[in-house]
Formats: sequence, C-alpha cells, structure tokens
Amino acid sequence: MKKGVIIVQHPFSVTVPINYKVTLSVRAEGTGVLNYQWFNEEDEIFGATKADLTIKPQKTQVYVCRVNDQFCKCAFSDWVKVKVLNIDGPALPVAWQGEPFIVVQPKSQTVTQGEKLSLHCYAYGIPSPHFQWYRNGHQLQDNNSDILQLECSADPVETYLCSVSNVLEEIWTEPAEVQIVPFRSLFEATDKVALLIGNLNYSHHPYLMAPTMDVHELGNLLQQLGFRVVSLLDLTRDEMLASIDKFIQLLDKGVYALFYYAGHGYEHSGRNYLVAIDAPQPYQKENCVCVQKIVGSMQQKHTALSVILLDTCRKWYNQDHLVSQIMPLEPRGNTVYGYGTCEDAEAFEVQDGGKSTGIFTKYLNKHILKPEKVTHVLEQVSEDLGRDPLVTGKQAVEIKHTLKEPRSLADPMRTTGHTRELRLRDACWKQANELPRQKVIPFRCGVEVHVSFSALFSNVMVAFAKVKTTGPTAQDCTICLRSIPAMEDIFSSPGRSEEMDSLLLNNSNSPDSTIRLCGLQKLQGSLVIKVDLHYTHKDSKLRLRESHQLDIGKPLVASCKLYKRKHAETIRRTESVPAQSLINVSNHKQPLQDQTLARPFTRKAVCTTKVTVSRTNQPEENDENELQDFTC
Repeated sequence: MKKGVIIVQHPFSVTVPINYKVTLSVRAEGTGVLNYQWFNEEDEIFGATKADLTIKPQKTQVYVCRVNDQFCKCAFSDWVKVKVLNIDGPALPVAWQGEPFIVVQPKSQTVTQGEKLSLHCYAYGIPSPHFQWYRNGHQLQDNNSDILQLECSADPVETYLCSVSNVLEEIWTEPAEVQIVPFRSLFEATDKVALLIGNLNYSHHPYLMAPTMDVHELGNLLQQLGFRVVSLLDLTRDEMLASIDKFIQLLDKGVYALFYYAGHGYEHSGRNYLVAIDAPQPYQKENCVCVQKIVGSMQQKHTALSVILLDTCRKWYNQDHLVSQIMPLEPRGNTVYGYGTCEDAEAFEVQDGGKSTGIFTKYLNKHILKPEKVTHVLEQVSEDLGRDPLVTGKQAVEIKHTLKEPRSLADPMRTTGHTRELRLRDACWKQANELPRQKVIPFRCGVEVHVSFSALFSNVMVAFAKVKTTGPTAQDCTICLRSIPAMEDIFSSPGRSEEMDSLLLNNSNSPDSTIRLCGLQKLQGSLVIKVDLHYTHKDSKLRLRESHQLDIGKPLVASCKLYKRKHAETIRRTESVPAQSLINVSNHKQPLQDQTLARPFTRKAVCTTKVTVSRTNQPEENDENELQDFTC
C-alpha cells in the first residue's frame, strides 16, 4: 500500500531587512520522486520547484510549498511570513546567524491621562522573534506583538520593557519610561446640563426593563463630570414635551448640553422618533417626539457642545409616503449624535449580573468618565459593543458629528463673566431637584419618628420612616406610610422591585418603613405623607394606632408644573401631507436566539409597510420653522 506525502519539516517565518538573502526550506517523505512547487499569496512562483526557496524579498509576503508524488498525492506546508523591515537602523553584524537583533527600541514618552500609549519594538530574526511586553516588572498578558497599544494605568510613571526571543537567543530592550500627566483641556464650559429620559411602562406596548438602571447610573456618572442632571422616568408625550421645554430653557451660549433617551423608538425619513408611554396601538408620529427638533432648539441656544445619546431602535417604517420639506441644521458645529444602533436596526437590552441594562448604555457608562474627546469616548463604546457576542451582526453603534473642536464631557467649567446667567440656571435646576427636609414627628404616646427623603430620579422619590424614640408606654412599634394623593409605584412588579431595592439599600439606613413616590410630574397640588404608627400599650396590652400627616409641598420636578404646558404649544404646524400618509406603527420586543449568557430584548417598532430609502452619513435634518413643535 502506497503511503501519502508527509511533511516532516515545515518552513518557518523570518523577519529580515529589505533585499536580505533568506532561504525557506521544506522536508517531506513519500513514495518515489517528490515534486515541489512554491507559492506566494499572489500566485505560483515560476521556477521555485525545489525543497529550498532562496529569495531576496522586497516586501512582506507569505509563502507555502506544495509537495506531490507521481501518484497525484500531495501535501502543503504551513504558510509562513517573510516580514521585511525597511527601517533606518543599525546594520546587522557580518556573522549574524539569525538570533534576535533589535533595530528599533521603544522610546520614553509623556502621555496625557486617558490617552492610549503606543510603544514600538522592531527586531530581525530567523526564525521571526517572539515579543513579550512588561510594565513595571509585570508581564502584560496577550501583548505579544512588536507594537504595544494600551491605556495607561493610574501610576504617574511607568517603565516598559520587551523581551525579544527565538530558538537561538533571548534579548531585552532598553527600558522605556512613560510619564502620565493629568488631562488639561483647552476648552471650558460655562455650564453643563443634562436631560435623561427613560420610558419603560408603556400603556399599549411591551414594557422594558433596562431604562431604570441605565438612567440612574448614567445620571450619577454625569454628576461626577459636573453636569446638572434632570432624570425622568415614564413620561407621556405632553410630559416629554414639557420637560424638553424646561431643558432648553437651561441652555445658553457656552453651555454643554446632553440629551439621553432610553425606550421604544423608530426612524422615519431620516428622523428619529421617541415613543411616549401613552402612545396608542398602533401609534403615529403625532404620538411621539422628534429628536431632530430637540437638536434644532439646542443649537438655537448657541451651546458650545450638544450631545444626543439614543439607546433606542432605528427601524424604518412607511418610507414610501411624502413628507414635508426639511431644511438642514445651521452649520454651527459641535453637535454629536451617539446612536445605540445603526440605521434600520434594533437596540437590545440584556440581563447583566442580575440587573437589566441596554447594551449600548452598559458600555457608555464604562467609558463616559474618561477625559477624552467625546467622539473618542463613543468610538471606544462602539469597539466594546462590537466585541459583544450577544449582538454580533445585530447591533452596532453609529456616531455622527459636526465636532470642530476636541471637546470633552470632562472639560472644566468657567463661570467668570456668566454669573447672572449661571445664577438663573442654578435656580431653575434646583427647582427640579429640591427635596423636602427631614421631618421629626412627635406622637402623643411619646414615640418620635423621623421621616427623610431621597431622590432616585427627578420624578421618583423615596420616603423613609424610622422610630427614634419609643417613649414610656409604647412597645412593638410599626410604621406604615401612605401618600395623598396615592402615587403609583411603577417598580412593584417582580424583577423590577429587586433592582429598586438595591438602590434603596444604598440610600437608607435600615428604615422601619419606606414608600416609593413615582410620577411626581403629575402632581397638581401638594403631596401629603400620612404616617400611621401602630404600637402596643405597655399597661393595657392593647394594639393602638396614631396617625400624622406631613404636607411636603411639590417636591422635585413637581414644582416645575409640567402638566401646565399649553395645548397650543403641542399643536404641530400644518404640513402638506395627505392624511392617509401618516405613520401607522406597532411595537413589540423579541428575544435574541442561540445565546446562553443572557436574554436581551429589542426596543423595536414593527410595521407591515417598509420601503428602503437612501441613507446619509451626515447629522439628521430639521425643519427650522417648526423648532417649538417637537413632534413633527
């Protein structure tokens, strides 16, 4: 029985100077005479029909050898790379045998905190050398290339070395010292203002889980960057419009403005629409809020930076009907769109470590504190999301911008010359974030109860009650809190309650009773907290109850009276669009398939009519004549 061709010695990769004479060799066993044919990545090499291939390479290429016998049996060697370094550097020794020879040493340098460090080490070797980088004496795992790129640590000074080795020898580079200096921006903001909206409990559409934690965590991070944050959950269309009005009022020349939305949404004719919780089934665009209208109003305030972050779907619907004439935004620049997904695609949320999060916002929160150009931060978000196996081929971040200056969300604030404007904005912002002070309630039985308050969002407040003194006649005290009018707890359903409880634990000190007060924007009068004290009388052993009512006024966003937005302000300007062309969309969520790590769901809208239209890589357009109407 004739045996086939067996490669017993494969060629190996080499790294050499340009025009350096090098020989690639292959050894094989088989029956009878063996024939050899070498190939490069481009084609068969004419005349290269021996076991050894000698070349003087001009450029980097890969090679392979085919070995066959007279019985038409063949085998291929491993592909090998002949890497050519055309670098000005020290010449190779005359008696060089192929041991590693470093031609470019890593250089000491100074980098700004948050920037990526890049070090280079180039070396010749036959076989090609192996590289292993070290930082401050510690091996850097998975950094085995001749180029090292990574983010610097928090140390002010770092020392890097690289081990260069092959089967002949191991040598070390000279140490490269890297100094990390604090980030100093050339730009300043006169103020920083952020509006965050998360819609999850839809009246006629599938509910979402992620916006609660996403808005809460992003709001905390933005506060660390110096932003005045208003965060709102579960808004109707009128409430969304009213809150956007208030947000626009806080903007002025030189202000950094950030608008974030998480919830259901869709895209239509180049415009992005945000779906309010009271949108009917099916909904029309008149039931939604147009993002490009918000951006136009932000630009009219001459903001120094406008950032729009949308963790929502962008599926296209009803693209075949006529739309009104739209005009481009004014070329004022410094506007950045960060889309959680690309055009005509869905955005997903996922259970991550026991909590629900939008995948886009998960990575956004990871990078947003970095003192880097805002588009660079979003690029890092995009790279991380692109590596997430849960959404590979399903979701990709899209970034659009007209940024003409390298501005960062971490830029410092300068209030000199803007004292009056800042004072007015400060008063308006405090109005939406003012909490009731702690109350001390003395009951007739001698029990003293302390009631305190904490804001989870600008329209969600938690009241805590704790018995501080039991008095001489009361024992086994319990407290029950109620609100007048009754405020619905939107987080009482299974799953959500656990997440909110984790926030409560961080905001309380083992209270005896708590109550979540949601939807404060709906309040039209004062909010009253009724405190019921139940106790056992020590002498009579009777179970008794005493009650006390606390009038806490209009806390947080309730003081802004969002419900008073005039109906006339919400009526859109008449457009030349036939009535039958209105968008007719329904919306549902759908689990990803074939995954085991988590169960993401879409924030998507679905419609039977879907026609492809041309795409654009420019920031979206806006009808400037309709800036006060955010629905069209």
